[in-house]
Amino acid sequence: MQAPDKRFKAVLDFARADDRILAVGMEGSRVNVRIPPDEFQDYDITYFVRSISAFTGDDGWLARFGKPLLIQKPEDMELYPAEEPGYSYLMLFDDYGKLDLTLLEPADLPAYLAQDRLRTILLDKCGLVGSLPPPTDADYWIRKPSARAFDDCCNEFWSLAVYVTKGLCRREFLYAADHLHLLRRELLRMLGWTVGFTHGFTFSLGKNYKFIDHYLHPHEWKALLTTYEQGSPQALWKALDGCMALFADAALRCSKALGCAYPRYEANIRRYVTDMRRKYAPEA
Repeated sequence: MQAPDKRFKAVLDFARADDRILAVGMEGSRVNVRIPPDEFQDYDITYFVRSISAFTGDDGWLARFGKPLLIQKPEDMELYPAEEPGYSYLMLFDDYGKLDLTLLEPADLPAYLAQDRLRTILLDKCGLVGSLPPPTDADYWIRKPSARAFDDCCNEFWSLAVYVTKGLCRREFLYAADHLHLLRRELLRMLGWTVGFTHGFTFSLGKNYKFIDHYLHPHEWKALLTTYEQGSPQALWKALDGCMALFADAALRCSKALGCAYPRYEANIRRYVTDMRRKYAPEA
């Protein structure tokens, strides 16, 4: 955990002084010893309070944490409603520090701790929590796939290749790009599994596979990056080709590691892509 700064101290000092706050939890990258600290890390803090409504009527109390440039309150949004219990303030301050502060009630504490092991209790005024094991990111480690999960990933990838092709042939480029994003998500899943089979399933690749470049071969990483170049129809076709090549190679390696068959329909889908491209986009 990074050494506490002034904002972190203010968060704890406020909690200690306010009788309405019974406990304080922290989650996210600042409790993960595997994540090197930097200036972009949020403070992800949860206050367990007697009454959430006692805080939400007036936002003035937030000023003690700094001068905010932007506050987002998911529970007060229509377009992006909150998906979890409680009430949250996602704040960016004028020193560019960020604090994501959630209010929960004491009854939510067991679920809070059970949901994610990468959490810790910083303050417990009333003995609500007993001893806890050290935080761990084990919930986010690469998971070794079953043969069924492997087959599902292959099926989804090659099914999405049809949609990308259809969009490109119709010249519906936003449609094609959106489905290419979904297809690449399956590619990243498969690449993540190859990393696990090579290096072990005992670590995390980070949110959105942000650390996968640490483990891929340089030529794989370079090839993956080129699939994000989508500024023209020709680039989209090239990105699709790149994704298919990377996926086929990674999937074959995974199938050998799992001792299961690689689905034969890849050849069928490649033929479909080639035929449709030749018919509707011969210039690409």
